Amino acid sequence: MKILVTGGAGFIGSAVCRYLIEDTSHSIVNVDKLTYAANLQSLTPVSDNERYAFEQADIADKDAMQAIFEAHAPDAVMHLAAESHVDRSITGAGEFINTNIVGTFVMLDVARAYWDGLLAERKDAFRFLHVSTDEVYGSLGDDGLFTEETAYDPSSPYSASKAASDHLLTAWQRTYGFPGLISNCSNNYGPYHFPEKLIPLITLNALEYKRLPVYGDGSNVRDWLYVRDHARALLQILQKGRLGQKYNVGGNNERTNLQVVHAICDTLDRLAPGDTPRRELIEFVADRPGHDARYAIDSSKLQSEIGWTAEENFETGLEKTIRWYLDNEAWWRPLREKTYAGERLGLLKSG
Repeated sequence: MKILVTGGAGFIGSAVCRYLIEDTSHSIVNVDKLTYAANLQSLTPVSDNERYAFEQADIADKDAMQAIFEAHAPDAVMHLAAESHVDRSITGAGEFINTNIVGTFVMLDVARAYWDGLLAERKDAFRFLHVSTDEVYGSLGDDGLFTEETAYDPSSPYSASKAASDHLLTAWQRTYGFPGLISNCSNNYGPYHFPEKLIPLITLNALEYKRLPVYGDGSNVRDWLYVRDHARALLQILQKGRLGQKYNVGGNNERTNLQVVHAICDTLDRLAPGDTPRRELIEFVADRPGHDARYAIDSSKLQSEIGWTAEENFETGLEKTIRWYLDNEAWWRPLREKTYAGERLGLLKSG
């Protein structure tokens, strides 16, 4: 296949691109606007491959998207482009509405017109996978798991914008017969992760013996999914998923935020020992507004229908991730110095 990957210079998107080029025979067209969290350096391992192409464009630009579809004639789309950081959505929701909702509408509008014009065999084979998040489901209590039937209950501008984009895909499938699928994943982690997110932020702060901010009391629970396992799941959903269906992708690795921070500290103390234990750097800070208490994904549908299973557990994936950051300062150091230095985001002004 030739697969059009939107957001392919982002964290998950670049992992998808690397996986498709390094481990399959598919060709890809990476479409990315190159906003602050995108980094073409994350594609260095595959950028010279003859099966890889890059187009810098905004998914909300209809003319640009039409030109890309016409030029590259993809067999499928993996739509990952999105603004994704909850804290940034709290103080700057407009970008999330434009990219996640308007951009998804444009992608669906252009892709449907393109699909309508395909000849029978290629039209029957075309697929559009919309990659979303478990945050659309809201917050869980102490028990239970998100399933594909869980009602949507988003809490942040980010999750609301992703919920809206999920509904657009479903509407296009039901109204036009458009060959769409949705995946909803738990928290990803791994190499090449922009350092505003929890695991890379804590890893780099701890490496440099800076304070380690933990929201509230650190009891919020997330299910962690190694990004390469997610990339494998997405290709399998694209190839084997039933049209019009949703598939949850989770790592079955529930941890409180404090447990994650402790694990990072202990791993770094072992791999890069310093004078004092890094747990002493932990500082509890004011909680995020609307902070969901717990996310946990039931991936049994994906496992039973498609046969996917995660290859990494949290301990093996975290060690691989931390070793990567220790070995790749040339990738993250410019980001820390020029783009994001680790400051707190998403704080509302009082009064």
